[in-house]
Amino acid sequence: MKRLIIGTRGSDLALWQANFIKDKLAAIGVEAELKIIKTQGDKILNLRLDKLEGKGFFTKELEEELLGGTIDIAVHSHKDLPTVHPDGLTIAAVTEREDPSELLLILKDCVNITHKLSLKTGAMVGTSSNRRKAQLLALRPDLNIEDLRGNVPTRIQKLRDEDYDAIMIAKAGVNRLNIDLSEFHVEVIDPTDIVPAPAQGALAIQIRENDSELFDTLQQIHHKETADEIAVERKVLNLFEGGCHMPLGCYCKKEEEQYEVWTSKAETDEDFPDRLFYRVENLDGLAEKIVAKFSGERKFPAKVFISREVGEHNYFRKALEKHNIEIDARSLIRTFPIVTVLDPFYLKHIEWIFFSSRNSVDYFFNLKPMLPKHVKFGVAGRGSEDSLRRMGHVADYVGEGGDIEEVAELFAEAVAGKTVLFPRAQDSLLSIQKALKSDTKVVDLPIYETVIEENIDQTYAEVLIFTSPSNVDAYFVDNLLDPGQKVIAIGNSTAKKFEEMGVKVILPYSPDEIGLAEAVFGIDI
Repeated sequence: MKRLIIGTRGSDLALWQANFIKDKLAAIGVEAELKIIKTQGDKILNLRLDKLEGKGFFTKELEEELLGGTIDIAVHSHKDLPTVHPDGLTIAAVTEREDPSELLLILKDCVNITHKLSLKTGAMVGTSSNRRKAQLLALRPDLNIEDLRGNVPTRIQKLRDEDYDAIMIAKAGVNRLNIDLSEFHVEVIDPTDIVPAPAQGALAIQIRENDSELFDTLQQIHHKETADEIAVERKVLNLFEGGCHMPLGCYCKKEEEQYEVWTSKAETDEDFPDRLFYRVENLDGLAEKIVAKFSGERKFPAKVFISREVGEHNYFRKALEKHNIEIDARSLIRTFPIVTVLDPFYLKHIEWIFFSSRNSVDYFFNLKPMLPKHVKFGVAGRGSEDSLRRMGHVADYVGEGGDIEEVAELFAEAVAGKTVLFPRAQDSLLSIQKALKSDTKVVDLPIYETVIEENIDQTYAEVLIFTSPSNVDAYFVDNLLDPGQKVIAIGNSTAKKFEEMGVKVILPYSPDEIGLAEAVFGIDI
């Protein structure tokens, strides 16, 4: 094959990407050289991208040279590509996806770890993405979001110059450029918290459609699993008829033999986004199913019951009230402390502390414990993580998803050979403790008990959310489910209670406010 010409933008990241493909080609015996091409997005730096006319601000000029035959390959960040290709061009291959997480880089004097995302109240955050802005404001409505343009090093320099308190950028770009971020506080934001742009982290290799020999050659560096995942994300974007400025996030990943897909969509950058999660065995028709859920004609439940209190500014409350869904929020159990004083010696040799619930965090810190200097914290989920933050501590291990067996298995690996304290409810099922390795020392600390309320009124809400096995026990002393009522269970132990009753339940991906909002949004009434 002849020596190929790779067209690329001239930014540090674009050059890294083009050289990455050049090296991949060299590994299969194909020589290539680079040609740098300036795009509209590179030339116009004083306007927000969503204020510019047309589409493909970072791709159009590369595509024109490809069609004109002056280059053989164009390398793009896949998320920058319009969903419809120009006639005569095709994506011949995609690379394995880099980590699609977002990074929040914060000036160290603007950090407040007691708040979600570790940002001080009212912080100014730079981002040029409507998708990021909508999701950030949903999590932290107090933030001030300001436009941020420029390539990755330029954006970081603007933070260094203190033009912003923090900026949000894609982790993939920072990883690829190997940028030192030690001067900043860095928060890695999981794709399930802030849903990335469709195809974020993947590279697209674009060629002329009639270049069949090159297409066949490029299959040697094509990553099919990534291609399958981002095809769903890109089709969702296409069906919504949205460009890269639509406040839309979509992320698909294969987990063992199933696909997990998260979607976040807002009408504008200041609108509260709707969230949806699916777990499916195959991707056929999935994009259409996702888009149908966001239809303005669909019917929502009029009322949702949840067996715990829900604060006025809670994410879950805001997500439901957006669709005029009434919330019946009331705990069906009461909790009481059973330890009022904690001997400092008790904590002296503790290396880890694990919290399985918000209550365990609150009751433990009410004891004003004298913590060892280098103690680490594990939590069962994001609700406990948020409670721990409010106490001024960041979790070193956070259980993801609703599968307590998986959480326990991964935590057991992290604490092998260590001494772990478990502040807990007196009637706890000890699921995590039972999974630990034999060389892990467990220090058990029952600190509160739960008491079931009596004479609980039945709810006629279409959707019932139960937050613990104790709440299930409390409700069904005197009540039954009505036909048609749907049940969401938080955690496998809660779901097991319903399984024993022969009741089918929905398990949210994550047992926090976002996961609950996704579960309710996904229910058909």
